[in-house]
Parts: sequence; C-alpha cells; structure tokens
Amino acid sequence: MAEYEKKVREILKQNGFTFHHHGRGDHDIWVNEQFNKKVTVDSKIKSRHMANQIMKEAGIFYHF
Repeated sequence: MAEYEKKVREILKQNGFTFHHHGRGDHDIWVNEQFNKKVTVDSKIKSRHMANQIMKEAGIFYHF
C-alpha cells in the first residue's frame, strides 16, 4: 500500500505552504500566508483519496 505523506508535503512546499505547528494527535498544520490558507496533514496518508482531498483543500490542482 502506498504512503502519500512525503509526496503531499513536497507538493505543498512547492506551492508556497510552510509547516506551521503540530495539531492534535499525529496531524500537522501547514499554511500559505500569501493566500491565507490552512491545511491539516496526517502523518500517515495511505489513501490516494485522502491525499487528493488535501490537495483540493489547499487549492492545488494535482491528482495522485
């Protein structure tokens, strides 16, 4: 089963997002100050559907 967390974080970095802080449990909060967007990223993303949902929330056109 594929793990998408590294790919998601790399794409977020390429699109101007930076790590902001750790959230509850094993989640991290990433922000893009330019567009005032916040995205929650789980530390283990095993579903491409969840990875695609994070990209959609971030406003990034990318499909796994």
